[in-house]
Amino acid sequence: MRSGQFRILRTQLAGIEAVKAETGHSFPKHTHDQFGIGLIEAGAQASLSGRGMVQAEAGDIISVNPNEVHDGMPIGESRAWSMLYFDPLVIADLLKDIGEGRMGEVEFPSPVIRNGELVAKFRALFSLLVGKSAPQDTLLRDGLLLSFAAAVMSEGAQSSRDITVPVAIGRARELIDDDPAAPFTLAELAGVCGLSHFQFLRAFSKATGLTPHAYLLQRRIQEARRLIAVGTPLAEAAFASGFADQSHMTRLFVRNFGLSPGAYAAAC
Repeated sequence: MRSGQFRILRTQLAGIEAVKAETGHSFPKHTHDQFGIGLIEAGAQASLSGRGMVQAEAGDIISVNPNEVHDGMPIGESRAWSMLYFDPLVIADLLKDIGEGRMGEVEFPSPVIRNGELVAKFRALFSLLVGKSAPQDTLLRDGLLLSFAAAVMSEGAQSSRDITVPVAIGRARELIDDDPAAPFTLAELAGVCGLSHFQFLRAFSKATGLTPHAYLLQRRIQEARRLIAVGTPLAEAAFASGFADQSHMTRLFVRNFGLSPGAYAAAC
């Protein structure tokens, strides 16, 4: 279904979402709770990534990891892309299969990939995932998914950075992840980590790329998106995910995803 310049497409496999977009919207710093892998179809963009600032142009593969802080702005008037978003369990299962039981690094190592063979695989995979299912296509689709994931994981793996989050900060992040609607205080989160308020603020921002409050808002909007996708009324989704009201949720939703919660609900 089309919503402005965004199309959210149904796929043939659970845990995978497809999006096609063309927009001049500049996205602020935000995160996703999914793995994203896509193709810049036209134009170009500059973005912050887990590897620093990067640029991607038409014909480049782009990727993002769960909870990786990133933004995105067009170089020129606009850009267009096709994206596949994978639930973490889907990627974990793929990598377990690829590694024959050994998981290894569970992250896409390179935010921008220039590889014509990978582009061809992505186009074929995207088409098979969003097209009408045919029994004779299942083997091709599943084989492409595995080989594509393996190829993406091997690109830039040597330059992969250490993204280990300090154990203390990990405790606070897990607390937020487990209940993003809870009214956390700075004192509570710092106490869990055994740090002073200032030490906690500095360490959390360094480890995650976001302040604790910004991280909490990202987890709330991700929870709201999940609730809306399964048919939860918008006002109820706003309340259940911890927003003061529906308008607050709507403002953040549009900033992060480029479309309104109502448009996303209709598309889902």
